[in-house]
Amino acid sequence: MVPRTKEELSKLVSDTTVEMYEELTPQLIMLIDQTKHNENLTEAQKQDEILLHMMGYIKSCTNEIIIEVLGEILGLD
Repeated sequence: MVPRTKEELSKLVSDTTVEMYEELTPQLIMLIDQTKHNENLTEAQKQDEILLHMMGYIKSCTNEIIIEVLGEILGLD
């Protein structure tokens, strides 16, 4: 679908955002769980690692959203 209005573009971006976050969430949960159970890290180190995981998750989601929306608009496979 090539959006013709800002509302259509907003819907495309919103739908893609929900899809990407849902698709990538299990990976984030796995990383957080592994970090929480890593006995080699202090609590402060665990919190730092979890923060880094979350930043990476947001970056990955953002990149995928941009790629998916642009791909849809440009008709790319």
